[in-house]
Amino acid sequence: MSRSERSGLQFPVGRVHRFLKKGNYARRVGSGAPVYLTAVLEYLTAEILELSGNAALDNKKKTISPRHLQLAIRNDEELNKLLENVTIASGGVVPNIHTALLPSSQGKKKETQE
Repeated sequence: MSRSERSGLQFPVGRVHRFLKKGNYARRVGSGAPVYLTAVLEYLTAEILELSGNAALDNKKKTISPRHLQLAIRNDEELNKLLENVTIASGGVVPNIHTALLPSSQGKKKETQE
């Protein structure tokens, strides 16, 4: 039985352990470290996939595109902070109109009073 099965994860714990050892992050790697890191990676992936899937459904699409990933990440406060320096290829920009460019409410009030 693999460590992924024992820990109830879908991502490969053994591969993450191998990468931790090969990466020279430390002289020794404990047995719990790759399990924990794998669980964190799996959670983040599931979160991003869920949000981007919702963004795809909002746009009446069945396939998740880089645009949907961009919208999902930038509209979530915590994911945006985590991935603020990440550029997603073909992701586009998040639609935003600065408040100074919107029509003023004073102009509308004058029209209704006249």
